[in-house]
Amino acid sequence: MLTNERHEYILNCLYEKKTIKIQDIVDYTAASESTIRRDLTELENQQKLERVFGGAVLPGRILQESSVADKAARNLQEKIRLAKFAASFIEKGDSVFLDAGTTTFQMIPYLKEKEVVVVTNGLTLVESLNDYGITTYLTGGLMKPLTGAFVGAQTLQSLGNYRFDICFLGANGFHAEYGYTTPDPEEAAVKKRASTLARKTYILADHSKANKVSFAKIMDLDQGILLTEQIAGETLGAIEKKTTVKVVGS
Repeated sequence: MLTNERHEYILNCLYEKKTIKIQDIVDYTAASESTIRRDLTELENQQKLERVFGGAVLPGRILQESSVADKAARNLQEKIRLAKFAASFIEKGDSVFLDAGTTTFQMIPYLKEKEVVVVTNGLTLVESLNDYGITTYLTGGLMKPLTGAFVGAQTLQSLGNYRFDICFLGANGFHAEYGYTTPDPEEAAVKKRASTLARKTYILADHSKANKVSFAKIMDLDQGILLTEQIAGETLGAIEKKTTVKVVGS
């Protein structure tokens, strides 16, 4: 079994059971114990699991998202700068998708004079969009209580009714090898679907998301333009080999 196949098996088991034993992996993959230990170390370095005696567990922080209030309070000034920068790429009259993120929320004040039409899956964005007089369509679907994001089959079906000039997505992490990721597979599916319906997609992610890998992959780096603030030169170089990066203030 190839390395990536072993990694996929390990992570699938962890998602289902939250814990896995080294011996169980050895038995299934027919790999040596030392090989499996190296696999677990590599996955731990990617922050996808935590090693424990005799095996590994899936960290709660990877599957559990913070509330909107908690997220909004982190790196607030950086998010505002990033949001203003993102809004500068919108042309007057564009149709825009804003996903249910705290950085996309900060874009709203900069959209007032753009005469845009906005579609969003974020319940928390709607009141502010209305306050600024922005024409808004809400996708509906299953609402996540913690974040107010709509996800699931009905959300995906609703998105199919639209086409966007430009799409703005948040991400919990971006990585040169593992792309853009987020904790919830259903939310990742919504982000991915919205991106496929847009002429151009921008990912808004502040410096704290660099080299972070969460549970569910949204898409590869080259499927969206990364908007961020200054990040380490080595990291920036690796990312720029995969996609266009636009840095605030550069």
